[in-house]
Amino acid sequence: MDEQLKNYEEKMKKTVNNLEEEYATIRAGRANPHILDRLQVEYYGSPTPLQSVANISVPEPRIIQIAPWEKSLIKAIEKAINMSDIGINPNNDGKVIRLVFPELTEERRKDLAKDVKKKAEDSKVAIRNIRRDAMDSFKKQEKNSEITEDELKTVTDKVQKLTDKYIETLDKVAENKTKEIMTV
Repeated sequence: MDEQLKNYEEKMKKTVNNLEEEYATIRAGRANPHILDRLQVEYYGSPTPLQSVANISVPEPRIIQIAPWEKSLIKAIEKAINMSDIGINPNNDGKVIRLVFPELTEERRKDLAKDVKKKAEDSKVAIRNIRRDAMDSFKKQEKNSEITEDELKTVTDKVQKLTDKYIETLDKVAENKTKEIMTV
């Protein structure tokens, strides 16, 4: 029973981690190299993560600098950035590519904050689905006389406490990201 609880808690942790990873890709007016995490570059005929073919740095708060290890990759990296949903035109000087992040407008900040809230709600639904699966599993065990009614009550309380804990964590993560976005 404890082993099963651990599995459900692990799933809840993964849901929180997934949300944090998604939030890392949202631009909040300042340069965050994580927005490039999903970017693939054509390298000798196969898609390769950008981090594997270039050095990525943030020399100023609103600039990401990409220094490819091979100059021949500059065009491929620019193409990958232009085809992505980053929405920033790359500038290159023949050696490095710079992404300059414009200040976000108030309207854009509000749209991003709504997006943050929606993603948090989706994650809460995922957590509740995990809770439902856990409850169904334990009720089935009780029905099959694998656990007693008292054990079912105890484990049900534990599952609910886990759910509450992770939903609270999701709220905090969303609140922090919203603050970051709304800060001018």
